[in-house]
Amino acid sequence: RRYPLCGPAPSPVVGRGVGAPPRAMYDDASGPGAMDDSLGQSSAAARLSSRFGRQLQYYLDKSAPHIAARWAGAGGLTLMYMLRVYFLNGWYIVTYGLGIYLLNLLIAFLSPQVDPEMEGPTLPSSRDDEFVPFQRRLPEFKFWYSYVKAFLTAMGMTFFEMFNIPVFWPILLVYFLTLFALTMKRQIKHMIKYRYVPFSFGKARYKGKAEKGGDD
Repeated sequence: RRYPLCGPAPSPVVGRGVGAPPRAMYDDASGPGAMDDSLGQSSAAARLSSRFGRQLQYYLDKSAPHIAARWAGAGGLTLMYMLRVYFLNGWYIVTYGLGIYLLNLLIAFLSPQVDPEMEGPTLPSSRDDEFVPFQRRLPEFKFWYSYVKAFLTAMGMTFFEMFNIPVFWPILLVYFLTLFALTMKRQIKHMIKYRYVPFSFGKARYKGKAEKGGDD
């Protein structure tokens, strides 16, 4: 014996084909409209970042010839950071890390681009050799740019208490001074051994015996 099902029949779905997703999929924030908005926002952010990068590169190119002005600004930034750390009486770990990074920059600035120990001497040693200016591993402009970025980063970190790790700062100072002295001693020995000076003062002239005899 068969019994009829109780309850009204379900109303048909109007305006949707077979297999159409429910309306809720398009009403929440994860629908196609929201995806288009996120893509538009990311594209706008990319355009803004690209525009900022071009402007920054433009001003960096204009400042390249002004060496004294650039380093004067870097000196002012250094003084500002030192005064801030002094009056805040903290963030010594940040300052120590900054000092180690600057020491690495200095060593790269004073080192030749080609290591004489691996490639042999590259500077002229006689009057017949062609003059080759000193080529640094880290050029002056990149040294200045990294120097300024390091101080700006350290300055920004001083605004966050999470980086103010308590430490006995005299130990860090003594350790840094010791490391600085040992590193510079090794660098000076390297300069003396391979007879190079990390600065170029124009084309060098070599006097031979004939020139000396003619002068007499």
